Amino acid sequence: MKTSIIELKGLTKRYGSIHVVNHLNLNIHKGEIFGLLGPNGAGKTTTILMMLGLIEPTSGIAKVCGHNSISNPIAVKSKVGYMPDNVGFYDHMTGLENLIYIGELNGLSSKESEKEALKLMQVVGLDKYLNSKTATYSRGMKQRLGLADVLIKQPEVIIMDEPTLGIDPSGVKDFLKLIKTLSRKHGLTVLLSSHHLNQVQKICDRVGIFVKGKLLAQGNIEQLSEQLFSQTSHQISITLDEPVKLTQEEELKLLQLAKVEHIHKEGNQILISCNKILTPNIVRFMVEQNYNITSVHQKTYGLEDIYQKYFENQHLNV
Repeated sequence: MKTSIIELKGLTKRYGSIHVVNHLNLNIHKGEIFGLLGPNGAGKTTTILMMLGLIEPTSGIAKVCGHNSISNPIAVKSKVGYMPDNVGFYDHMTGLENLIYIGELNGLSSKESEKEALKLMQVVGLDKYLNSKTATYSRGMKQRLGLADVLIKQPEVIIMDEPTLGIDPSGVKDFLKLIKTLSRKHGLTVLLSSHHLNQVQKICDRVGIFVKGKLLAQGNIEQLSEQLFSQTSHQISITLDEPVKLTQEEELKLLQLAKVEHIHKEGNQILISCNKILTPNIVRFMVEQNYNITSVHQKTYGLEDIYQKYFENQHLNV
């Protein structure tokens, strides 16, 4: 049984008549990477700040590591490493000096702090820049130092708000790989807030689509696909070596296969829509009917299709 390490129940933040976050219910499991995906202004940052006890909700409950974020924010902060979209450091200090200072602020002795800082600078790939002042660091390097910043307190949960903003594509790839590696190696729970589809899709175990303060859907890619495209979550295209001549009986048998919703014949192709992966069953059936198949293509809906579809429903431009 999966253990919930973040629990949000009816979490709501309202300013006047405007709901920034509207009755949000969400459980995030221990050790998973969860992507909160939505456009700017969707309410993602407000949600995070309520989870950290930095903003009081209008109603609802936020629990992190078993602690209530409103009544016991100090306990939450001791368990969580928070990385905002723009991490600030003392520019006149080196990366190592900044990290040692942060370690001491988190209760480590000078010796322990230096030991941990040196180790983490290597983990995040900044060991060659230990003694460089952070004023000389690129955006990507500062984000890596920010990751070391949250790790030095040895958190159980890492919350990252748009962590790849302003990083070049190569740096983004390396940074995401680092997050996934650290999560798997140390069993860290990661909540990653972003509006970048491909980044979320690459590393997240589950995704929540967040629009106008509401969580419209959550799950892995296949679950989201089935939720939204319940009638056509999979499309199978089969090309034959001659024009399609399905008999009524053959077409009826195809439709009787579980989850087949629609069959369209066009030239040498049969297009079949269904809400379950049935490609092996359909190919087997066609071969049994003595049809010569020259190619098979299976389309499934990815995160981009899902994301765009939800936004179309909300009349938003993405």
